[in-house]
Amino acid sequence: MIRSGLQCLVCAGLPFAALAQPMTGAAVAPLLFAATGAEVELLPAPFLAPDQAEILKTVGVSQPYYGAIAVSPDEGIMVEATVAAANHHSTEAASVAALAACDARRKGATPCAVVALIRPAGWKEQPFQLSSSATAEFAGYARIRRDKAFAVSPSTGAWGMARGRDAAARAVADCAGKEVAPADCVLTLQD
Repeated sequence: MIRSGLQCLVCAGLPFAALAQPMTGAAVAPLLFAATGAEVELLPAPFLAPDQAEILKTVGVSQPYYGAIAVSPDEGIMVEATVAAANHHSTEAASVAALAACDARRKGATPCAVVALIRPAGWKEQPFQLSSSATAEFAGYARIRRDKAFAVSPSTGAWGMARGRDAAARAVADCAGKEVAPADCVLTLQD
């Protein structure tokens, strides 16, 4: 999810592709945070005035995690180039998305910079993480007794879930069919 301009403003993680095999829901459940509530880490940005940094922080906590806020150093924050990418599966993926969108919109000469990271409230590094919306849907996944699968796109916030005999293939297809049409959906959970 990409948002731009102040009105829409709203790091660590294991790359999902690096998983040797899908994890189980029971193994993942204790690693997830609450689906709502975010905290913002401001990154060093000497071009950002303290009051602007506080505005970004205040608006950032209302966004779904994992996210990043990028700004054009030459333009300040009250421009279309100020972009928050939210509801990704990692701050790294959100940072890539925010920078790309910001650079596409900036009018200044200096490339955009990520100035804030959005993570779950109480965040600490975990070996597995899901976006805010995928975490919310994990509760439904956990209620399914067997023959279930969950897939995510490491580069976006897309995810897919399915149950039944061919759950793995259908979860990947569900993920790939989301509005962002990611091509990198991978099976991450299977029970």
